[in-house]
Amino acid sequence: MPLALLALAVGAFGIGTTEFVMMGLLPGVADDLHVSIPTAGHLVSAYALGVVIGAPLLAALTARMPRRRVLMGLMALFVAGNALSALAPGYDSLLAARFVSGLPHGAFFGVGAVVAAGMVAPERKARSVSLMFLGLTVANIAGVPVATLMGQHLGWRATFLAVAVIGVAAVAALALLVPRTPAPAGARGPQHPEAGLRGELAALRSLPVWLALLTTVAGFGALFAAYSYITPMLTDAAGYAESSVTLLLALFGVGATAGNLLGGRLADRSLRGTLFGGLAFLAVVLVLFPLLMRTEVSAAAAVALLGMAAFLTGSPLQLMVMEKAAAAPSLASSANQAAFNLANAGGAWVGGLTLAAGFAVTSPALAGAALAVLGLAVAAVAYAVDRRAVTAGASRVVTGHVPEGFTALRR
Repeated sequence: MPLALLALAVGAFGIGTTEFVMMGLLPGVADDLHVSIPTAGHLVSAYALGVVIGAPLLAALTARMPRRRVLMGLMALFVAGNALSALAPGYDSLLAARFVSGLPHGAFFGVGAVVAAGMVAPERKARSVSLMFLGLTVANIAGVPVATLMGQHLGWRATFLAVAVIGVAAVAALALLVPRTPAPAGARGPQHPEAGLRGELAALRSLPVWLALLTTVAGFGALFAAYSYITPMLTDAAGYAESSVTLLLALFGVGATAGNLLGGRLADRSLRGTLFGGLAFLAVVLVLFPLLMRTEVSAAAAVALLGMAAFLTGSPLQLMVMEKAAAAPSLASSANQAAFNLANAGGAWVGGLTLAAGFAVTSPALAGAALAVLGLAVAAVAYAVDRRAVTAGASRVVTGHVPEGFTALRR
């Protein structure tokens, strides 16, 4: 695997750390800025909003630029957002800084996935993408706990400064390790300066791309329906003390890392099979969650299994979106990152509905299982659409006309 993947993983590590560390810093931030915990919670939402807006917007605006330069620029914006967070004089300025920090998130992963896949042979694309995402999962094991401890002992501003330093290291690594590449095909030329952007936008008019994005929303919505309420499940159902939750969440990171690496390897053999199998595995784990939460040992195993099952599908989903938009993958790939964050918000909302209705504390897991089944159904519809396109394409090949993109319909 190219050493350049290390640079992408460093950037992913920094992004994953700043995304999730705010949950552990909320009490300290709320106390320091004299706001309530629910008000401080809007800082999490501001980051997510930045991701959803920034992912397609920045990918579209940079469609005509060389991708190495785009990645470095996105990480520079990431550094600026975290530095502004550390220096924010009050709540409103911190809210704005968190929004800025989220803007490059989706575009970095989207463009980075395209770069990672383009540096290896076709049969190793999924594995390459999974190695970039390795930085994100490792952040949940090491980055977030260490950054949280730093915030507790040195103050939350020190945490954001440290994350900004990680961003600077990522910019340097990208400059040194990622090869220089020209702008995307069709992106240059004085007569057609908008060709790159037009090509990227055209990708979003494809039904298979939208079906892939909907699969992401449903599949990862299943994860967040349960994970958003994992703390009360562990304390109220499994009987853990609140002080043990941080260690248990590290188990989730371990499971996610294992699932991410395994999913990349399996997807290179069968992209569709890995996606179907991962969603089915996730549904089974979530259905069993209420039973597994009855003892401390089985609850710990359930947390690790949840991370593994969810991230088995991470690389396959990203690669599927890229393949459906093979002619212009950057915008579609970045839009998939926005879909991940919509899944975060939507899954948490669906899981919360079960608790608001008075069901057991483990009921969000069953709501998540329903979303996983929905994801399977959408993936099945996408498969049927693909098969119909293949059949129609085959009949047109017989007449001597090969439809555009026909050779990309595989696996």
